[in-house]
Amino acid sequence: MSRGAILITRPEPGGAETAARVAALGFEPLLAPALVLTPRPFVIPDAQALLLTSRAAARSVPVNPALPVFAVGEATAAEARGRGFAHVTAAAGTAAELARLAAARLDPAGLPLLLAVGQGYALDLARDLRGHGFRVIRRIAYAAEPAGSLPPEVVAAWSAGRIGTMLFHSPRSALCAINLIRAAGLAAGARRVEVLAISRRVGEAAAAAISPEQWRSVRHAPRPDEEALLGLLGRPD
Repeated sequence: MSRGAILITRPEPGGAETAARVAALGFEPLLAPALVLTPRPFVIPDAQALLLTSRAAARSVPVNPALPVFAVGEATAAEARGRGFAHVTAAAGTAAELARLAAARLDPAGLPLLLAVGQGYALDLARDLRGHGFRVIRRIAYAAEPAGSLPPEVVAAWSAGRIGTMLFHSPRSALCAINLIRAAGLAAGARRVEVLAISRRVGEAAAAAISPEQWRSVRHAPRPDEEALLGLLGRPD
């Protein structure tokens, strides 16, 4: 059976990048960014290191090549290096791993850690770092607002049963995308759709958000990065 079109809910500009990768694998991508990201004014204070929890954060902060950067994963680290940060270390893909890396490499008695995040994100990470004895400056690098509606072409494809798979990159984008599906009166169609999530936590959020409806199935990537997520697609029929 054909997998059908792949619905990508990742915000831009990452959504277009994911769509290009999906197309290169031989599938049909459809874009419905669940969030709209807007950079916020940002000044870097004195800090012993900058911690980045997402590529969006890396794109939104001014570059200080001398400031050490600790990134949540390799994709965020690559974004930081590409923008001009010279000393970048990547954690294993989760906020908990980022906190462990910071605790192992940095000095709680030194300058504060600068945590650049999206509005409403990384509160647990800041708490975790403070639990390790660090002073933490948590600064908003970008706002992430829910999209207003699904694109008309996505509504048409969903109504026609053409969408077989949805990709989810974060719990919040999953929740916002599902809210859009409900607002369009399309939630009952979830039973035809497989969810591929970048982590178990994201998959659980997607399952909870669609309840009492159910997805056809929910699978999560074996590690929290996009390469592993897209590997779940397999090969086109």
